[in-house]
Amino acid sequence: MKKIVSTLAAVLMIMAALFQPKALSASSAVLYDPLTKTVVAGVQDNVQRGMASTTKIMTALVALELYELDQVVEIQPEWCGAEGSSMYLRAGEKLTVSDLLYGLMLSSGNDAAVALSCIYSGNSDDFVGLMNTKALELGLTNTHFDNPNGLDSETHYSTARDMAVLTAAAMENEAFREIVSTKSIQIGERYLNNHNKLLSMLDGAEGVKTGFTKKCGRCLVSSASRMGRRLIAVTLNASDDWNDHISLMNQGFERFETRTVLSAGEIGSITVAAGERCRTVGLYIEEDFTYALAEDEQPVVTLCGPRIVYGPIDGGQQYGTVRIALGNTVLAELPVYFTEGVAVTLREKSSWEQMTDWFKDLWELLGF
Repeated sequence: MKKIVSTLAAVLMIMAALFQPKALSASSAVLYDPLTKTVVAGVQDNVQRGMASTTKIMTALVALELYELDQVVEIQPEWCGAEGSSMYLRAGEKLTVSDLLYGLMLSSGNDAAVALSCIYSGNSDDFVGLMNTKALELGLTNTHFDNPNGLDSETHYSTARDMAVLTAAAMENEAFREIVSTKSIQIGERYLNNHNKLLSMLDGAEGVKTGFTKKCGRCLVSSASRMGRRLIAVTLNASDDWNDHISLMNQGFERFETRTVLSAGEIGSITVAAGERCRTVGLYIEEDFTYALAEDEQPVVTLCGPRIVYGPIDGGQQYGTVRIALGNTVLAELPVYFTEGVAVTLREKSSWEQMTDWFKDLWELLGF
């Protein structure tokens, strides 16, 4: 019975987290909350489709895990002249991995994708194998890569949901976040401009990646943060992707309001053993803890520290911490302090006890 009740509660929480998005142009779309690892809204979000150049999110993530950003690379002739969008690499020039990543994510350079994939072993195939391995590690069961740039292929596909999970992982990488949020950059004689218009259109936009082929249509992955919360939106085959993302993000962030989870002051008490007796002493935190939460989100507060403390203690001395968690994610761990000090008080021994102790000491001194 308990299992049935807990399962029902979980289902109700998932249903509460979802909302029906306003009409979208996308064939597939998803709004994903990386903090709680939940789909906030979805339309055909688990249907396999081509994802065009949003593929390069995985290319960038694998490259960042393999290479150093300042690694210098000499561009080979076979890496140049790739089909489609390009950062216009020239054979023999020397660029860093960082330069290539900017060309990959801002200019959507297919040549940059080829270069990054070939650094590993001299050919793209081995690198693409690592992309598919990474997909399995992230649980992207409806994703398969045939190339590092997103050119059309029958077995090159993903889903809106998988792309959101991938992007959540990529956004944990500081270098990735910096690159995709850059509007423009000069690299040598090149001036690279980010194709992602949401950086100027959407409040809190952090960028990520555009994509297009005739077969896939317009594809877009975006990330935005407001009030300390991040949301990720993905649309595949969307004729009006910019507005789709603005609509999804605004609806998603409307769910959040900043609430006080814990107020500064006393939050509980603990037993302090002080010699011959025990006392109950209050515990407090110094500052309010506030967080942006949806109506259905209820953080769990856990006091972390010993069940019994042995004196003496001082007022203001740290007792332990209080952990605030939402699902499996720890939002904060705050220090917890004693409200007052407690001295150790020992009961004065009676004359009989003092005489008994004297005889014990004498007995030990004589060696008995």
